[in-house]
Amino acid sequence: MSSVRLYCAALLIALLIFSAVITPAQKSRTKDAARHSSDAAKTFTEIMNVKDKAIPKELLDTAEAIAVFPGVIKAAFVFGGRGGQGVISRRVKGGWSAPAFFNLGGGSFGAQIGAQKTDYVLLIMNPSGLDGLLKDKFELGGEVGIAAGPVGREAAASTNPRLDAGILSYSRSKGAFIGAALKGAVITPDNDLNEAIYGKKADDLLKGPLMTFGQMPPSVRIFPRTLVRYSIR
Repeated sequence: MSSVRLYCAALLIALLIFSAVITPAQKSRTKDAARHSSDAAKTFTEIMNVKDKAIPKELLDTAEAIAVFPGVIKAAFVFGGRGGQGVISRRVKGGWSAPAFFNLGGGSFGAQIGAQKTDYVLLIMNPSGLDGLLKDKFELGGEVGIAAGPVGREAAASTNPRLDAGILSYSRSKGAFIGAALKGAVITPDNDLNEAIYGKKADDLLKGPLMTFGQMPPSVRIFPRTLVRYSIR
């Protein structure tokens, strides 16, 4: 009997030590998720609040999913590259899905020097565009067509030819918001973070059955809640 008690005590101590070790990591991942969701929501709100220079509502209402990558750092000294994190939510009935976490990267070579931060917004217009993003490594402008998205109310009439593209892309740097064909950038799912927050990979999060607003962690709700303010169907 004493050996059983000793075993149980040792097991309890081990569990306590294990929980003490993983709790800080879990808290850190939760903070990361909340920060990415909050930064994306803030960036999207700022862009949409610029009078007559925002993304046309007609396009927002057509998009199947929206990706926001705030503060992507682009730096270069002969060799160039970009890197940042962001979120993607898919449209669901009456709102938007839980945001899945993704990384954006890429590189270039040439006579260049300098560094800047840029915000990127991608409208995923059809299922093929979304399927492309859910690959383990997806290069924009490869199999799925990507085009610079039109900006402002005046652009609404010129959107039809652009709907053939699977993805419409926008960028904001130094205060200027424009449509920008973000070809060559590579998007990969941050499944370490996705699994830490949801217990699921990006593919499972953005394909049915989709997590509703009430099912998602409170720390990430700000992004889908922000999207609802500008587009719902």
